[in-house]
Amino acid sequence: MSYDEPGELVGSGPYIPDAGECMRCGICVSSCPTFRLFQIDEETPRRRIRTISKILVENQPISAEERMHLDNCVQCRACETVCPSRMAYGPLFDQAQAELKVQPNRLAKLAFKLIENKDWLKRLMPLPAIYLKSGLQKPLRSTGLLEKLHLADAEALLAKPALQPLAASYPAGGTKRGQVALFTGCIAEYFDRETLLAAIKLLNAIGYEVLVPPQQGCCGAIHQHNGQSAAGLIDNNIAVFNALEVDAVLHTATGCGAMLSEYQNDDEAGQLFRQRLNDISEFLLEHWLDDLQLAASGLTVAVHEPCSQRNILKNQQAVYALLQKIPGLTVAALADNNICCGSGGSYMLTHPNNAAQLRDLKQQVIADASADLVVSGNFGCAVYLNADGGRVEHPLLLLARQLPVM
Repeated sequence: MSYDEPGELVGSGPYIPDAGECMRCGICVSSCPTFRLFQIDEETPRRRIRTISKILVENQPISAEERMHLDNCVQCRACETVCPSRMAYGPLFDQAQAELKVQPNRLAKLAFKLIENKDWLKRLMPLPAIYLKSGLQKPLRSTGLLEKLHLADAEALLAKPALQPLAASYPAGGTKRGQVALFTGCIAEYFDRETLLAAIKLLNAIGYEVLVPPQQGCCGAIHQHNGQSAAGLIDNNIAVFNALEVDAVLHTATGCGAMLSEYQNDDEAGQLFRQRLNDISEFLLEHWLDDLQLAASGLTVAVHEPCSQRNILKNQQAVYALLQKIPGLTVAALADNNICCGSGGSYMLTHPNNAAQLRDLKQQVIADASADLVVSGNFGCAVYLNADGGRVEHPLLLLARQLPVM
């Protein structure tokens, strides 16, 4: 692989800028959340890309220190949005993780299996509900057992799950304009049920029947970003949604949407899936009924832009435009939206100390905003920011509350 001019690839293989080109730039440094934490060059995208080059191009072993700094990456992909060389950092990172043949520990293996198997996950869901109702949280935390089992961070994020399954179909209100399918993911199906129901309510209100195929599964992001194969999950989702006669396949969580939008299947089935895939905010905005008037609100709302939306989907403006459908609402961007909140999919569990520092920074920004409400289009971000009593919710919840009483 060689280059005639910067950014011009001659031959085949992943595009990785040479060290000289990368060092002359450095634009990515200020956008990197881990550099903000550690203030060392090893915690920057330009140094990580050198490690990735060793793995994917030079076939060289990497040191334990290089591996540590690589794994510290939040995978927010903010570096991609500012890179003048158009480096595809996210896909390269995933390729490197897969090449390293990451071996998860026993707890991670169990988590991967539960995510893969919806029946197992469904059977286990009553357990957290029973645990939360039992009152055992405080005494169990005091024993230190959760820390020894490496479950303390996950337990702190635990919320009551929805145990009843969603219906397979929700009919449109009034005149039916079409039919759409809703992607519910894996964990969000149980722990973000209010957002999914709000999405259904809004879609019904603009005349769309909503199908929720029970055969769908996890988007595969957790697997792929942690060096595991997501091929089975990807193939299943493509097959399930392609079998439906729908106008669009809609996602409510931007983290899932980012993964779904980057399914690499280039056959006819993969192309059909991507053609019909759409973010729900964009879909609602495009198909909003002229005579559908929402109730007014005097709230001041700050919009948190998840990394998956800002850096991959790049459609955050749809959220602002959709919220403007509410008369009287004051909407503003949250400061420092270019810096990750620390959630990072599973990063908040695999790197709890780094994640907590980033969350502290984001929560200070939220406090400074003095908004009545903060909205975020990603389930994981909202859960993490709400872990210590914050009030962050999906914008769909606010919109659904303002719908006229039918």
